[in-house]
Amino acid sequence: MLLLTGATGQVGSALLRRLVDDGEDVRCLVRDPRRLGAMRVRVQIALGDLTDPPSFRNALRGVDTVVHLAATIRDQPGGSIEELDGIATWRIVRAAQRAGAQRFVFFSALDASPHHRTRFHRAKALAEQAVRESELDWTVFAPSIVYAPGDAWLTLLERLALAPVMPLPGMGRARYQPIWAQDAAACVMAALRTPAGERRGRYELAGPDTLTHTEIVRIVLDSIDRPRPLLKIPTPIVSRTLRLLEAALGPRAFATWDEAELMECSMLAASGAHDAEGLGVSPKPMRAVLDAAHIG
Repeated sequence: MLLLTGATGQVGSALLRRLVDDGEDVRCLVRDPRRLGAMRVRVQIALGDLTDPPSFRNALRGVDTVVHLAATIRDQPGGSIEELDGIATWRIVRAAQRAGAQRFVFFSALDASPHHRTRFHRAKALAEQAVRESELDWTVFAPSIVYAPGDAWLTLLERLALAPVMPLPGMGRARYQPIWAQDAAACVMAALRTPAGERRGRYELAGPDTLTHTEIVRIVLDSIDRPRPLLKIPTPIVSRTLRLLEAALGPRAFATWDEAELMECSMLAASGAHDAEGLGVSPKPMRAVLDAAHIG
């Protein structure tokens, strides 16, 4: 039995379909089974989430492998970034060991470090340390930006493009190697098939192209055929505005400073797409994925 967290997310939804089609017995830890769509009748359901540690015990009963994808890039009503990305991972690792699980697969982030400027990267560093110091056979994936046509980030960019000018926080110089969620899921599937003696390892997941934030925004605009001039907004203004917005609207804010700050920090794999290719996956360029999605 495999326990999957984050099954309704970008990578999780892509991975879940692959697992079920491959005949894997899957249990999903979810708050609302309806968010699984048609897949909810093909898997076991464990009600709970990262804010509810007691739910881990039932979710882990009879589980051999845990694939932990659930994460947040903004504070939630039930917990902060640190609590949900860092402490909750430590708790689920401990619970997995007590339940007799053998393997733990975890999604960290490129450049995760206890000294990183963003809260997200610091929390992921704490979580990754807990995974790597556990007694489990662990596999860690550290991706650059993961995207999928129609995801929350790209949808926000498309909505902002309705204006005559496209706002761009900061200078837009940070560099990334975006990887499609389907390609990331294929990498996880490949790693899950590795023999027992070769399971421990860390993979940096990156797409084939290195793009600045500005270049990514232009690719999105091209894919929806909305050419727009870019208006670069100084970082201090972005920070103050989004902090005020979040204070006023809470979870209903369309964006937060913690999310925007991630677009100020480069996330590059030392060997580019090498690790993904080593798993037998050839990541597709972002422009090709988005163009195909909008043509389709």
